[in-house]
Amino acid sequence: MNSKAKGYLLGAIAAATYGMNPLFALPLYETGMDPDSVLFFRYLFAIPLLGVMLKARGRTFRLKRGEVPPLLAMGLLVAVSSLTLFQSYNFMDAGIASTLLFVYPIMVALIMAFVFKEKLTLQTVLCIALALGGIGLLYKTADGSTLSLTGTALVMVSALSYAVYIVGINQSSLKHVATLKVTFYVLLFGVTLFLGRILYGGDLILPEKWYLWGNLIALAVFPTAISFLCTTGAIQYIGSTPTAILGALEPVTAILFGITVFGERLTLRESLGLALIITAVTSVIAGGGITAYLIRFRKMFPRLVGKRSKTDGA
Repeated sequence: MNSKAKGYLLGAIAAATYGMNPLFALPLYETGMDPDSVLFFRYLFAIPLLGVMLKARGRTFRLKRGEVPPLLAMGLLVAVSSLTLFQSYNFMDAGIASTLLFVYPIMVALIMAFVFKEKLTLQTVLCIALALGGIGLLYKTADGSTLSLTGTALVMVSALSYAVYIVGINQSSLKHVATLKVTFYVLLFGVTLFLGRILYGGDLILPEKWYLWGNLIALAVFPTAISFLCTTGAIQYIGSTPTAILGALEPVTAILFGITVFGERLTLRESLGLALIITAVTSVIAGGGITAYLIRFRKMFPRLVGKRSKTDGA
């Protein structure tokens, strides 16, 4: 498997596992746990898991002096993104929040285009538009009520934080640091945010029932350790923008779990939304191949170009 294929596979896994957040978090909310407590345990349980993986691969925990500031910044960005997303679940349906979160690929594309002068191709714009169209079809409200302004603002902060994180990983000295080490320290520095909030402004709430600890462990494994690990790896293989666009699979995951776990029905509108998203993701994976085919197709009709230019000249 070449590096691009690895990157696309890792990006898809990252998006799918990150979409599991509501699946494991909402049952914890129903028993009285708050976002800070849930996220504290989520990060805390993921850190030793990654530490064991790091040690098993023979990697060192040692950091260079210049690597500490960007890792600290990335850790806080990820923590802020997680916190604001989980807080938004208190103001709106988790599925809607996950849908709105998908504005982050647009933010990534714009940051890369205007800050780092990355060329914003027509294909990238079309892929984003297709994915957003699919997300729009997946979005629905049960009673037709307007979205919570507070909840929407929290999701936008979450999306922006995550977008800056995705760009920062690819545009800093961390680009050449081992993926496993980056993810370990991102979570290690990130957990300090929740620890500080608990110590200075809240209480640490434990699960009421023993089996809910399984939800916390699942949160640590799937949307945390696996998702962040795969995200960092995908960025290093294929770059920030394609990785972000592959994030369209996150709401798809939510829909699939809704059908398989909660017995929800797939409507025609949702089917069309899924089709648009899959088309967008497939286009991203195809990469420059689509552009090459379009150019080749255009060259099949050179006379049309000549006739049009003569008509315009007349």
